[in-house]
Amino acid sequence: MDRTSKQYAVVDSPYGPLTLVATGGTLSGLYMTGQRHRPAEEAFGERVAATEAPFPAVVAQLAAYFAGDLKDFDLPLRLEGTEFQRGVWDQLTRIPYGETWSYGELAAKLGKPNASRAVGLANGKNPVGIIVPCHRVIGASGSMTGYGGGVERKVRLLEFESGRTGTVVAAPEGLF
Repeated sequence: MDRTSKQYAVVDSPYGPLTLVATGGTLSGLYMTGQRHRPAEEAFGERVAATEAPFPAVVAQLAAYFAGDLKDFDLPLRLEGTEFQRGVWDQLTRIPYGETWSYGELAAKLGKPNASRAVGLANGKNPVGIIVPCHRVIGASGSMTGYGGGVERKVRLLEFESGRTGTVVAAPEGLF
């Protein structure tokens, strides 16, 4: 497969359909329905079955995550963005499951304590939601500030990870 060819698959999840995008055979996107900064579908390339590489590994880890059995994803990613954006996205993967950081904390960890607004903008353009957990970033006061996938989804993901939902969300049929 050529390094720039794109393919995508759509899978069900407890948070609505997820569009998985691969560039050159590596996961480069995970988008929710109605997500802000979601590229046009034409940019995703050819639609394929979720059983085609690299999607089975992604689907298996998402199913384990939604079942409450996986806390840290271990997938090769191809994240395309500016150096600053990639730095923010790398820090997002360091936020422990079930925990949150504020935009200011994230900026401080990047060595740019006054860049919380820029961190928020980069966070919002994260191309691989859930796996790169941008939902774990909140306002300094603990407020549920904007989320590309919608604040309601953000709250549900945080409640799920913290165990406050009372039950583990089962992976829907067809996710495998």
